[in-house]
Amino acid sequence: MAKITVPGIRSRKGGARIKMVTAYDHPSAVIADRAGADIILVGDSVANVVLGHEDTLAVDVDVMVHHTAAVSRAKPDALVVGDMPWMSYHVSAEDTVRNAGRFVREGGAGAVKLEGGRKRLEAIEKVIDAEIPIMGHLGLTPQSIHTMGGYKVQGKQAQAAYELISDAQSLAGAGVFALVLEAVPDKVAEIVTREIPIPTIGIGAGPHCDGQVLVYHDVLGLGSGDFQPKFVRRYANLADDAVAAMERFFADIESGDFPSDEETYHMATDSAEILAGLADLEAHAKQ
Repeated sequence: MAKITVPGIRSRKGGARIKMVTAYDHPSAVIADRAGADIILVGDSVANVVLGHEDTLAVDVDVMVHHTAAVSRAKPDALVVGDMPWMSYHVSAEDTVRNAGRFVREGGAGAVKLEGGRKRLEAIEKVIDAEIPIMGHLGLTPQSIHTMGGYKVQGKQAQAAYELISDAQSLAGAGVFALVLEAVPDKVAEIVTREIPIPTIGIGAGPHCDGQVLVYHDVLGLGSGDFQPKFVRRYANLADDAVAAMERFFADIESGDFPSDEETYHMATDSAEILAGLADLEAHAKQ
């Protein structure tokens, strides 16, 4: 598969569905790319999915660039998008551009993603002026969890829906190349998808978007908790498989079955010859 680019993703509007997955490290990127991902998003959800924090607000640019670089080192054909964390683009335009540039220069990303609507237009325009492509994100924006009062579906009421649609139009006009819609009613996502000229990628936004995204760990059943959002479809249960494999490993240690002869290195000489040589060395040292 040829390397996927920002213009290539933009051209998929209304065409073949865009396949995006959120992943955070080299082995996950290799698997996602082999499976045919179009986009690998290195999300700030690494904070709670991988690092054990309560929300996404705990990670900074250093953490996100670190994980983005790990994904990029897999050299995927998929487009790598780095997620700009909280307080990395809520600052001056100069600092915003500098932070976005780190994702490209140090992280190897082909684009960045940031959350929010019209209030982020100045930051978006400055970053795009620096030749760094941007993916937008509307609806449930986890970096706004305190303002929103938790993880709640957005745009359910008419006025909120109008605001979301207007924000989407503004972001498209500012030059973002694609737009994530998270946790919004399907009718709202359908209208946004119809009204803007760039691809929409849904997560909990119904079937009408130009593409879909889920978190790698959710798709494969690698989560550590029982909570599963309504929009997640689990395609495997690898956490249970991993526990079972680890239990077998520990049982083999306890029984002495591991390591076997086939899993052990052997010397050409026997132990008696080694001990004799050791005795000669000790005798020589005493002289």
